[in-house]
Amino acid sequence: MSLRIIPLMLLMLCSGKFLLAQTQADSTAISNTALDYIEGWYSGDAERMERALHPRLAKRLVTENPENGRSYLVVTSALELVQQTRRGGGQSTPVKERNTGVEILDIYGNAASVRVDAGGWVDYMHMATWNGEWKIINVLWELNPNKM
Repeated sequence: MSLRIIPLMLLMLCSGKFLLAQTQADSTAISNTALDYIEGWYSGDAERMERALHPRLAKRLVTENPENGRSYLVVTSALELVQQTRRGGGQSTPVKERNTGVEILDIYGNAASVRVDAGGWVDYMHMATWNGEWKIINVLWELNPNKM
């Protein structure tokens, strides 16, 4: 192997790691975005909810059709979620049942996976930086059968 190739290979291996490394600022912004989402829901604060969401968000729940036992998707858009929040969202959830646990599962460059444990359900979120801000792009959620 040519001696000129070795430094180039080392540079390629190292540069990707540093370019895609998460910063504390990213972690804080991601957590704050998730908190805007879940705390906005519980407080009925549509502005906080809207601030957290990308306008093309898709929130999905896989559930079962009781008539035929087949799976289907329930899909909620960003607009629907903001409107539901504005109408009161999770304000009827008793305060002692309002969980806001945020766990960043992974950050890679401008993408992140985040888990929010809301008590009665769990949200798995995909976030991305959009115009310099972290926004929720997708949410796949599941009801917690132990809380129902």
